Amino acid sequence: MKHKQIMIFLAVCAVFTLFVHASFAAVSAEEAAKLKTTLTPMGAERAGNADGSIPAWTGGYTTVSPGWKTGMDRPDMFPNDKPLYSITGKNMDKYADLLSEGVKYLLKKFPEYRLDVYPTRRTLALPQYIYDWTFKNATTAQLKDNGLNLENAYSGAPFPIPKNGNEVMWNHLTAYNGSTIRNGLSSLLVHPNGDIINTVSGTQYVQFAYNMGNTLPYEKWTHENFLNHFNVMAPPFKAGESIMWRDPMDQYHNNRIAWQYLSGQRRVRRAPAISYDTPDFISSGQTLFDEAFFFNGALDRYEWKLLGKKEMIVPYNSNKFNHAKIKDAYMKGHENPDFMRWEKHRVWVVEATLAPGKRHTVPHRVFWIDEDSWHAVLSDGYDAQGKLWRTIIALPEVCPDIPALIWYPCFIHLLPEGSYLGWAIWNEQSPAFELMPPRPRDYYTGENLGAMGVR
Repeated sequence: MKHKQIMIFLAVCAVFTLFVHASFAAVSAEEAAKLKTTLTPMGAERAGNADGSIPAWTGGYTTVSPGWKTGMDRPDMFPNDKPLYSITGKNMDKYADLLSEGVKYLLKKFPEYRLDVYPTRRTLALPQYIYDWTFKNATTAQLKDNGLNLENAYSGAPFPIPKNGNEVMWNHLTAYNGSTIRNGLSSLLVHPNGDIINTVSGTQYVQFAYNMGNTLPYEKWTHENFLNHFNVMAPPFKAGESIMWRDPMDQYHNNRIAWQYLSGQRRVRRAPAISYDTPDFISSGQTLFDEAFFFNGALDRYEWKLLGKKEMIVPYNSNKFNHAKIKDAYMKGHENPDFMRWEKHRVWVVEATLAPGKRHTVPHRVFWIDEDSWHAVLSDGYDAQGKLWRTIIALPEVCPDIPALIWYPCFIHLLPEGSYLGWAIWNEQSPAFELMPPRPRDYYTGENLGAMGVR
C-alpha cells in the first residue's frame, strides 16, 4: 500500500513537472517559408480582405516628409485622406462586430463621441534586420516553463506564426519600437468635469535590448528585454525623481529589477512593487504599472487564451493627434474625435483570465493585437464582478525615418468614473521620439541612478 502511494505521488509530480516546464515548439521550415510568400516578414497576411476594405501589404511606409529632420515632430502622413464614414452611438449597431466593448461604451455614454473611419493604410515597415531575425526565430524560438521563459529568439518577432495566447503576448512584449530611444513625454489626467491635470512630465530613455540585433551580437546579449529610465521634470514637487528597471526574458526564474530615486530623500531604493497591478505613480495612481505599453512585465498572473484573428475598427496612423495642442486634443470625457484616425485592420484577439492561485486588480482582460506590428492596439479590463471597468486605446505613430510604427502613447479610460489618462503622450513634448546610440548596460543600474540624482 505504501509503495502504491509513493508511485501515485511520483506520477503526480511528473505531471506537474511536465506542466511547469511545458515547451511551446517552433514551426516547421515549411511553415516558416510562408513568411516569404503568403505572409509578410512579420507573419501578417500579405493579401487584403475579401471586400477590399483592408488592402494588401506592399512593404509599408518609408517616405520621409519633405523638410523633416531628426528631432522634429512627425507630421500627418496622409493629410488629404477623408473619412469613409463615421460611427456614432446612433449607428454603432451596424458596426458592432467591428468594435471593442470599451469603444461601444464610450459611444453610448457620449453622444458627441464618434469614430471617423479612414481608408486603411498598412504603413508598417521595419528595418531589414528585424525581418531577418524573425525568419530565423520562426524555426528556433521556444517558450518553456509554462510560457514564461522565451529561448532561442532574438530581435525579431519570436512567433510570427503563433499557435497560442502566450506566443502572441510574447510577440507584443518584444515588438519593435526602435532599439535605443529618447523622447519627452507626459501623462495627463482628464477629470470627469473636464479639468486637465499634468500628473508627470519628463524624458524617457529606453533600450529595447532584445531588438538590438543590428549592433549587438546574440552571443553578447544578456537575455534582457526592456531597460527603461524615466527622469521626472514636472510637476515641481516630483522634479528630480527617477525610475529605472530591467526586464529579463526568463520570467519564470527571474523578476523585474527596478530602482527609484527619491529626490526628497536623496537616495535610491529598490522598487520591487513597480510591476503588476501596483498603482502607477506616474499617473498619480489612476492606472496600473502593467497597463503601461498596454501590457508589460511578467505573464504569470494570467492564463492567456488565443481567440483567433478578426477584422476590427482600430486607431491607426495617429500622427495628427500625437502632435496636436493639448487644449485642442483633450475633451471632457474623451479624446477629441476631430484629431483621431480609425481604420479597419486584422487583429489577433487574446483573452487573459486570472491564473489559479494568483491575484490581480483586473482579473479579466482582452487584448487586440495588430497583425502587422504585433503591438496591442485596444484592450478592455473587467473587475471582479465581471463588469467592464477600463479600456485602453492606442495612438500608433508612423515613423518612416526609422522605419517603424510606434505604439505606446495611449488613452486609459476608467469607464465608471468618467475620467481618462493620456499615458506617455507626445503632445507639446520635447524631444520628439528619436533613435540614440546604444548605452552600456551599466547605465541601467541603481548605482548609476544615484550618481545622476540632482536634487
